[in-house]
Amino acid sequence: MSADSITAAGRPAGRAVPRVLADLVAGAGTHARARGGALRNAALVLGGTLFLIAAGFIVIPLPFTPVPVSLATFAVLLTGASLGPVRAAASAGLYLALGALGAPIFADGASGVLFPSFGYIVGYVLAAVAVGALARRRADRHVLSTVGASVLGTLLVYAAGVPWLAVSLGVDLGTALALGVVPFLIGDAIKIAAVSALLPSAWKLLKR
Repeated sequence: MSADSITAAGRPAGRAVPRVLADLVAGAGTHARARGGALRNAALVLGGTLFLIAAGFIVIPLPFTPVPVSLATFAVLLTGASLGPVRAAASAGLYLALGALGAPIFADGASGVLFPSFGYIVGYVLAAVAVGALARRRADRHVLSTVGASVLGTLLVYAAGVPWLAVSLGVDLGTALALGVVPFLIGDAIKIAAVSALLPSAWKLLKR
């Protein structure tokens, strides 16, 4: 299976597509369909999942909200842009599935689906796909476009997380926003800034 077919479904196989960083490892744009390329893609997906797990364990609990501060959103943005939409969706989807089935891999060792911040994890999948799709269109090559993609990804995390939080806690939307968005805005701004510095810098170093 070629990386073109994995990451650019619906496009003619011979048509060049803008690369994401992981394509440099997986060999996108080549016609070597083979087992080596498939194994590299599988390794990239698994590596993305392990990165999400590790980042999710870096947690700062807040006493006034059930949603902890973690590096998971940073990892989602970076994974989405680096892997592209399909690989990133697979990584984030695997992360969600393993935790939902009982593996204690979410923040604070949580698992399952019946906890207030599970909606944010659903949002990770949406964000990974969106940021990956924009990166495939070269949005990760420049600071401002990377900021835009990262902001969109962060908003998608909130769009899934806040309603779940409201229902889980039995509170109104305003309270859910106060508990699940406002305390994290500064941290998210820092994460977005870090992603927006790292990705364009990586492309400049690679001179692609």
